[in-house]
Amino acid sequence: MKWETEITELLHIDYPIVQGGLAYLAYADLAAAVSNAGGLGQITAMSLGTPDALRDEIQKVKALTDRPFGVNFAIGQHGRAYEHMVQVAIDEEVPVISVTGGNPKGVLDLVEDYPIKKLVLTAARRQAEKAAELGADAVMVVGQEGGGHLGRGDVGTFVLTPQVADSVSVPVIASGGIVDGRGMMAALALGAEGIEMGTRFIATQECVDAHEKYKKALLDADENATVVIKRSLGTPARALKNPWTDEILELEKQYGDYESLKTHISGEANKQYIYKGEETAGFGWAGQGAARIRSIPTVEELIQSMIDEAADIRRKWS
Repeated sequence: MKWETEITELLHIDYPIVQGGLAYLAYADLAAAVSNAGGLGQITAMSLGTPDALRDEIQKVKALTDRPFGVNFAIGQHGRAYEHMVQVAIDEEVPVISVTGGNPKGVLDLVEDYPIKKLVLTAARRQAEKAAELGADAVMVVGQEGGGHLGRGDVGTFVLTPQVADSVSVPVIASGGIVDGRGMMAALALGAEGIEMGTRFIATQECVDAHEKYKKALLDADENATVVIKRSLGTPARALKNPWTDEILELEKQYGDYESLKTHISGEANKQYIYKGEETAGFGWAGQGAARIRSIPTVEELIQSMIDEAADIRRKWS
């Protein structure tokens, strides 16, 4: 059964499944596994310290797969300069880039003269329209169910996806709360041409850097296992609820300013949990879709199970 959509044609992949950028976790092993299984794997550029480190990671992916893959640029309010990192992606002739967490114009301008496909993550209809105007080849739209950084509004994926699909001329990739074939088919029914998953790919065997406690917390999660932090800063983000996020929420209640929160919400605190499992010293991003994660398969097993489930639904619909 073929799964041709505008996204599979645009990215030259078998299935309309894109792996999220996953700060500090999306490296060569995971990216190559996703691409080899028929989706689009990505590595995270801004979690790597130097252009040389990014170049090495790109070359590792190329050694592990001959399929298309992407490089994600998470450009945030407190992020580093990204121009030298984007140049590495250009030099290495990376087929796809994605931009998350900030105004994509700078990145899109840098790559506009190159045959690189450009994806932009958005969290609102107007953002998606602007990204398309700036030259995005496709827009990813994340609803409030998603893990990591979200939009300032409270619009869910089920409402946001068709709103964006009806308002832009480029293909839409739905994100947020999608972890299986049912979620994929729902996204396609809503007008998306593909899906992006982040949290689900953490709970896979090839996400080798994620600590076992992190993966187990995803397996044990229910629909109330996540909380939104950083609302007081205007940059809301969804994480697994643990003692550290309880402290963050209390600090937000008492103070709500960046100086009071910066140690608790830092990349170092993130790594304390995702690498070491220190739930009293750090936090891990996760979407509400964690409630439906019940196994830690290989990436190939995961994607094939999704496609099998989606194919069953397609047959029922026909």
